[in-house]
Amino acid sequence: MNSPVRNVAGMSLGGGRKENFFFSLLEYYPEKKRWFLKSLHQVKDEEIRDRDEIITSWVTQYGLKQLVVDFPLSRAPCEDSCLKECQGASACPRTCVVEVREEMKKLLDDDAKFQKENPKKYEQERVSSLEVDYSKNLLNKNTDEHMLSRSFKRKLRKGFTPYWHRPVDFWVWKNYYDQLLEVFKISYESFGNVSVMLLARLNYLLRHLPPDLAMFESNVQICLVELYRAKVISKSLLFQLSDLDLAPGAREQIILNVENHMSIFIYENDLDTIVRNSQAFDSFLLSVVGQKMLMNGLRDIPEWGNSDGGNFIVPSFHLQG
Repeated sequence: MNSPVRNVAGMSLGGGRKENFFFSLLEYYPEKKRWFLKSLHQVKDEEIRDRDEIITSWVTQYGLKQLVVDFPLSRAPCEDSCLKECQGASACPRTCVVEVREEMKKLLDDDAKFQKENPKKYEQERVSSLEVDYSKNLLNKNTDEHMLSRSFKRKLRKGFTPYWHRPVDFWVWKNYYDQLLEVFKISYESFGNVSVMLLARLNYLLRHLPPDLAMFESNVQICLVELYRAKVISKSLLFQLSDLDLAPGAREQIILNVENHMSIFIYENDLDTIVRNSQAFDSFLLSVVGQKMLMNGLRDIPEWGNSDGGNFIVPSFHLQG
């Protein structure tokens, strides 16, 4: 009796309307005990077929059951039904918003208490954190551990905006804010890089994809930080990704390291495509996140982080399923 197909795909939906993007499909072959990059398919404008039709037919062709995207699959807590009675963002009564704001306030209060009780130690740690040390481990302190960085404290004071953020944003900030800012110069925001057009496109696609397709959401930069945490890739490779001249070489080394660590076979022509194209690279990493999900290798996210049904997942490359 044949075993069921075990595959998962990643699709990076970033970019504008004319931006071409890729599907990356990983499939497991139990007789070889190895994963294969079975398809790296570029979706682009064609004269005879609509791009959205290509996506749905591709999902059907491979009998795909799990798809990981870098796109918000749920809405922010602020709802249209609230508009007539809305008292303003700062007074939002929704439970998830109130709970997140209470946790943010607690972090600031505890940090202020630490500063008051241990002012000398607090200042020493402050000075140490500002020193430039290229050999420093990016993960020697979790973002929400005291003392809080100045940038993270500013983020907390700006608050949680219910029409712009989701509860999972706060979970990401607590665990990755300092690292994402230092390496990629970004702060995770659910809708920070999402245009109205892309939101409309995804809503359209969801109506036409097979109902048994499970959709999951992840983030490429967080995946890279977790690869660094597990010593699959180095800190220097992370920084090289931001350099136009060094990025292709960094992408190649990262893919080769992941290929070895995750027992994935990649054909030379697909490797060349991933190295040359950043969106192919992103889609491949999203499929690797899905692979870790199938191998039971995900970080635990509190229930409140996915209470909106967004299915946000984060891999842990220390965990082998």
